[in-house]
Amino acid sequence: MGYRELSFEKDSVFLVGGGAGFIGSNLCEAILEMGYTVRCLDDLSTGKYENIEPFTKNERFTFIKGDIRELETCMEAAKGVDYVLNQAAWGSVPRSIEMPLLYEEINIRGTLNMMEAARQNKVKKFVYASSSSVYGDHPVLPKKEGQEGKVLSPYALTKKVDEEYGRLYKVLYGLDTYGLRYFNVFGRRQDPDGAYAAVIPKFIRQLMNGERPTINGDGKQSRDFTYIDNVIEANLKACLASSDAAGEAFNIGAGGREYLIDVYYELCKALGKETEPLFGPPRAGDIRDSNADIGKARELLGYNPEYDFAAGIALAIDWYKENLV
Repeated sequence: MGYRELSFEKDSVFLVGGGAGFIGSNLCEAILEMGYTVRCLDDLSTGKYENIEPFTKNERFTFIKGDIRELETCMEAAKGVDYVLNQAAWGSVPRSIEMPLLYEEINIRGTLNMMEAARQNKVKKFVYASSSSVYGDHPVLPKKEGQEGKVLSPYALTKKVDEEYGRLYKVLYGLDTYGLRYFNVFGRRQDPDGAYAAVIPKFIRQLMNGERPTINGDGKQSRDFTYIDNVIEANLKACLASSDAAGEAFNIGAGGREYLIDVYYELCKALGKETEPLFGPPRAGDIRDSNADIGKARELLGYNPEYDFAAGIALAIDWYKENLV
């Protein structure tokens, strides 16, 4: 069962932190389509107003422009809220290496502010974005919760700290928290621009523009690329999960493993291109291989991803063809 068949109490209110971003805006859209009320909190530092502009005509949607680093803003946004889905964070491993202090402020203090606001406002469930980067240098595949290595970047460290706070807020305060370790999410509305753009939209845009993309490293690194609708499902199922599963972190992937060079050639084929890639040096802080064991999420959240890589990438390419001009 995907997320579209899930149901909540009819007057349920969801707060989506970072709701103007890639994952956040998709969550806002899905929840509105299901008939519930959504508040979107975003400072538009990395999110885009154009991602949520279509929803502003919906009377069940409210946009709050605000910064999660300000506790008062979080407190106000969480008033009367049933479920918090906090996606508000700065992504990108390389950027975190350049800006560790900013990442600490936004990803740790900001998340803690949201957690505290949820606690004080007696929110039912607090679901937050973690990352597969917490596995660090642990070499074993597939990645399994409880088998983490040393983190390799400030970004990864921020997510590890968030998970510890999530555990403590359950143990000390009884707040039901669920950390979702995303594995390389892709799909509609993911930004193809900028130095820190994710690899799939970046390659698609470059190939569509007749440019020659650069692969960092030898292309043999592998990822568990996960389509956006699987992530929506995980967030909403976490809101319905047992309190006994709270305080934990869960792998959210497709359970597959794709080599970057293979993904590149698949994109070329789908776009009718025969462009050979350039190869650059590996990026500092990157994990070499990534593949999720999703058994824990299946068992405790009822997570059952509908989309494998092939189905997801076909939908993503269709979206970019229509929306990239």
